Amino acid sequence: MISLSGLNDKQREAAETVEGPVLILAGAGSGKTRTITYRIAHMVDNLMIKSDIILGVSFTNKAAKEMRERVITLLGARKARKIALLTFHSLGVRILKKEIDKLGYHLNFSIYDQSDQLSIVREALKLYHDDKKFDVKDVQSKISFLKNAGITEDDFADSVHFNPEDPYSHATEYAYRYYQEKLKFFNAIDFDDILFLTLKLFRNFPEVAKAYSEKYQYIMIDEYQDTNTLQFELVRHLTSTHNNLCVVGDDDQSIYGFRGADITNILEFEKTFPGAKVVKLEENYRSVKSILDLANNVIKENKKRRDKTLWSQKHSEHIPLLWAMADSDHEAEVVVEDVVRHQGSGGHLGDIAILYRSNTQAPPIEDQLRMSQVPYTIIGGQKFYDKKEVKDLMSYLFVIMNPSDQMAIRRILNIPHRGIGNVTLEKYLAKSDQDKIPLFEALEKYPAIDPQRSAGILTFVELIRKYKKVFETYSLSQSISTLIEEIDYLNFIDKQYDNAKQVERRRNDVMHFIESSERFTNYYKENANLKNFCERLLLQDSQDKGELDEEGDGDVRKNEVTLMTFHSSKGLEFKSVYMVGIEEETLPHKKTISQGEDISEERRLCYVGITRAQERLVMTYCKQRKIFGKEAPRFKSRFINDLVGKNLFVEQDRTTFGHLTEEEATDYKKNFFSNLLGSLDED
Repeated sequence: MISLSGLNDKQREAAETVEGPVLILAGAGSGKTRTITYRIAHMVDNLMIKSDIILGVSFTNKAAKEMRERVITLLGARKARKIALLTFHSLGVRILKKEIDKLGYHLNFSIYDQSDQLSIVREALKLYHDDKKFDVKDVQSKISFLKNAGITEDDFADSVHFNPEDPYSHATEYAYRYYQEKLKFFNAIDFDDILFLTLKLFRNFPEVAKAYSEKYQYIMIDEYQDTNTLQFELVRHLTSTHNNLCVVGDDDQSIYGFRGADITNILEFEKTFPGAKVVKLEENYRSVKSILDLANNVIKENKKRRDKTLWSQKHSEHIPLLWAMADSDHEAEVVVEDVVRHQGSGGHLGDIAILYRSNTQAPPIEDQLRMSQVPYTIIGGQKFYDKKEVKDLMSYLFVIMNPSDQMAIRRILNIPHRGIGNVTLEKYLAKSDQDKIPLFEALEKYPAIDPQRSAGILTFVELIRKYKKVFETYSLSQSISTLIEEIDYLNFIDKQYDNAKQVERRRNDVMHFIESSERFTNYYKENANLKNFCERLLLQDSQDKGELDEEGDGDVRKNEVTLMTFHSSKGLEFKSVYMVGIEEETLPHKKTISQGEDISEERRLCYVGITRAQERLVMTYCKQRKIFGKEAPRFKSRFINDLVGKNLFVEQDRTTFGHLTEEEATDYKKNFFSNLLGSLDED
C-alpha cells in the first residue's frame, strides 16, 4: 500500500480524486510533481487500477523522465513498467506508427529535421513564379504555425491567417501545398505533423480515436496551461468515452502564447468538462514569505485568472530589493560585484541565476563575469563569445596579436571572401610543413604559390601587418571598429543571410563586440591593450571548458552562475535571483505596448521570474540604456512601480554605490580593479 501521509491536505485531496474530471491548480513551487506521482502510485497500488490503462502526458522529455523515475521509486519497476508516461509528441509517434497507413502513408515513415524541411520549402519557392524574394525560414515558420493551429494546406486560403493583399500569404499557400505533397511522396513527416496528423487521423477515423480513448481510461496532462488548439482537441478525442481526465497547471505561469498556447483551455476547464472538481495547491515549498508576497501582489493585477494566493511557512528577514542603475554597463558591474562578494564569502555560484527578458541584455553581464573571472553558463541561448561573428572577429584579433596562430588564420583567411579556398590553403599548409615555418610566414614568403589567388593572399598579409600598427596607435574599440569597416564585415553579414531578423541580430552582435572592447577599456584603463584583451578572452575560453564542480556534497549543479531569459527559467529554482532590466519597454516588452496588446502574459513572465527565487531576490532597472547604439531614458516597470509604498520591496539607488559613502566606494573600486589587474598580470 502507498501511504499518502507525506502529502499536505490539498495534495492528498488531489491524489485521492481519481474518477471524473479534475483540475489541479498547482501554484509555483507547490509540489505538483510529487502530487501527481503519488496520485499514479495510489491508483495502481491502493485502488488496483491496471497500469496499462493509465496515460500521463507532459511537454518535455525531461519532465516525462522525472515523472517516470519518481513513479518507479514509489511502485517499483515491475508495477510501473506498463504505465504510459510520455510527451504529446512521443504519444503521437506511438499512435502513427500503428495507424498512419489509414492516411495514405506507409508505417515505416521518416521524420524530417529542420534542414530537410527548409530544403523542400526552398525548392518550392524557386518554382513559385514571383519577382519578390521570400525568406525560406519565414515561410517554413508560417507553415509550422498553421499546422499547430490545425489548419491544412486546403483550408489556409479560407482562414483568418490568409491575407489576399500580402504576397507572403500567396507564396506560403503555394509552398505549403508543394511541401505536403513532397513529404507524402517521400513517406516522411515533420515534427509538427506528429500531432497534426494524429488529430487528422482522429477526425477522419472516429473509431480510431474511440479505441485509444478506451485503451487509456485514466489520463493526466501536466502543464495544461501550455496546451494549444491541437493538443486540446487531441485531449477531447482521448476522453470521448470517459471523463477521467486530470489536468495539472497554473494559469499564472502561462507564458507561451507566442507558441500558440491558449490560456482559455485552463481558465474554462469546468465549462469544457462539466462537473469538474478543482483543487488548489497554494502552499509554496520553494520561496520565503516576503518573495511570495511580492509575487502575489504583482500577479493579482491580471483580471482573467484563477483566484489563488501562494503562501509559505518559510520566513526570512530578507525583503526583495530594487536597485536603480545608471546604465546597462553599471547594472552589470554592480550585479557581478555582488556575485563576487557572495563567492568571496564562500557562497556557491550554482545557487545564483541572472534573469532577463531578452538575450540582447546578456553581453554586458557576460563581459563583467568574464573580466571578474566568474564562471557562468547560459541556458536556452548561446554564449556571446561562442557566436560565429564574434568568433570571426576574435580570430582577427588573435592573428594580429600572434600571427603564428594557425587555427585563427584558417578561420579568417577567406572571411570575408577573398577567393581563397581549401585547395589553396592546403598548398600553404604543405609549404609551412615543408619549410618548418608558421602558416602566416608561408603566406608572406610565397604570395604567388597559387598565382590566381595571390591578390587575396597579399591583401590578407598586408591587412594583418597594418593592424599591428593600428592597435599600437589607437584605442582598442577604435581599432576594432576600423578593422570591421575595412574588411566590410557588415556587408559580408548582409550577403550571408536571407532573413532580415537574423541579419539584424548578427549585426547587433558585432556592435556588442565593439561595446565589449569599450567596457574592457573602461575597466583596465592604460592596461587595455590588444594583448591583454586577447589573453582575457583566451583565459575565459579555457575556463569554459573546465570540469564539473566536485565538492562531494551531492550537488550536481556546476559551480557557475546561470544566465537565462525569463521564459527559459520556468520550472527552475535558485537560492538567489537577479532580475535585470525590470523597465518599461523591456518588461512589459515594447512590442506588446506599442501594438496595444494585452500585457497579461508579460505580467505572468514577471511573476515567473520572481517565483524562481528561494531566499533572495534582487531586481534592477536602469535610468538610461543603450538602444541601437544610442542612450535612451528608461523607467521602472509598471509591474513594480504600481507597488511602490506597499513595503513589498526596498528600493536603493546604486548609481552612488547604494549604501556606501563616497570614500568607501572609492576604496572599494580601487581594491576591486587592482585585484583584477593583478590577476591579469599573473596570467
